[in-house]
Amino acid sequence: MSTARVVDVHPGSPADLAGISIDDEILSLNGEVLRDVIRYQILTDEPNIDIALNRGGIAIDLQIDKRPGESLGVEVHSAVFDQIRTCDNHCEFCFIYQLPKGLRESLYLKDDDYRLSFLYGNFTTLTRFTEADLERVVTEGLSPLNVSIHATDPKIRNEMLRNRRGGPSLRWLKALLNHGVSIHGQLVICPEINSEMILEDTLCTIFEQYRSLRSLCVVPLGVSKHSKEKRMRPHTKEEAGNVINTVERWQQTFLRHEGRMLVHVADEYYLIAGREFPPTEHYDSFDMYEDGVGIVRTFEREFNGEVHEATNTAAGFFAWVDGAPSEGYRSIRNPGQTTTYRSKGNTPVGILTGEYGARTLSPLVASLDNNDIRIIPVKNKFFGGNVAVAGLLVGEDIARTLQSEPDDHRYLLPDVCLSQGKFLDGMTPADLPIQVEIIRTDGIALREALGMPS
Repeated sequence: MSTARVVDVHPGSPADLAGISIDDEILSLNGEVLRDVIRYQILTDEPNIDIALNRGGIAIDLQIDKRPGESLGVEVHSAVFDQIRTCDNHCEFCFIYQLPKGLRESLYLKDDDYRLSFLYGNFTTLTRFTEADLERVVTEGLSPLNVSIHATDPKIRNEMLRNRRGGPSLRWLKALLNHGVSIHGQLVICPEINSEMILEDTLCTIFEQYRSLRSLCVVPLGVSKHSKEKRMRPHTKEEAGNVINTVERWQQTFLRHEGRMLVHVADEYYLIAGREFPPTEHYDSFDMYEDGVGIVRTFEREFNGEVHEATNTAAGFFAWVDGAPSEGYRSIRNPGQTTTYRSKGNTPVGILTGEYGARTLSPLVASLDNNDIRIIPVKNKFFGGNVAVAGLLVGEDIARTLQSEPDDHRYLLPDVCLSQGKFLDGMTPADLPIQVEIIRTDGIALREALGMPS
């Protein structure tokens, strides 16, 4: 049975006044058995609620009257109450297959659930999508969704997903777009597999059949040292440059016909190719910020004081839904902790970040002309391969880097490498050999940490 377990009740809320308690199981709302927090939100927006509970084996029925749209005041244990729809693809490039053994179990879960795409921004391939799913997405307005496309040639997509439903499932992409559902698409480019002429063909098909996509992001393959797939390898500098060239040509085509560029490459491509990043106006509305598009230009603007509000990376359904748990990549980065900066003064500062982050931050820090502030790149030996982003830093590598650093400095660490206060390897900041200050991963937070004027 699908049940939502209550993990918190807000004092003075309608739920509290009605007598709902922590660990109660919600069996139904207004006679409907709940599948997920989406239905929970829709039903609890109603002014009159009949709620059936299970409290330690005892059935309890409550009637709650409240204002329309007023929060019920309950937090539940999960976003999905029935079974998460797992992924039955076997993509060579899937990063979950490249994780080392011994990490927490939740990291190895592969989902292909359109509900988690709507709730958290996860990418779905649509290979398990159905007519019933389409009806629900359309009628309940579950938009936007994120869809992994990779290639539009059916044979190539079948091959990449290792699933014979790979190519045919793109019919759902067309159906969703035809019904006005907002879709962010993604192409993970694997050298010699869906690059070069296959990429050209994919972008041509996007232009012909899927140009109503809200955005399309082209991202490079990430390869860890734990990958067992022989065909998977990082891009060369020349290959990265070719991807940029191809995308930039198509950007001009989309711009002429659609008034927007639609397709963008992730910032990582410019770092691999050793090229300058495009100007801010190049990025449309930064729709794919969370997928690595425009992060560098956004950070620069924040750090230079050109904007005074950080980019909201927790947008979407969970920015407002009552009772929604913080899970997935949107989880609370530094729960229950407010960073207290150590005395500024003339204390030297070390900014810990990944190798890509170091290349981004170095010119910004150099512009300050302050020898007491330096960038400390952390090499990711835990994952190895071409993994160099700050978001995949682990405690083990940070600890190793800090062992050779003086203990009388201030060390700043971006919260993007933490989830629920832990690194991917299970360590916490308290396990590090030197105290670090966790700061938000944006330019405004870095300015504040360095004591720069607002």
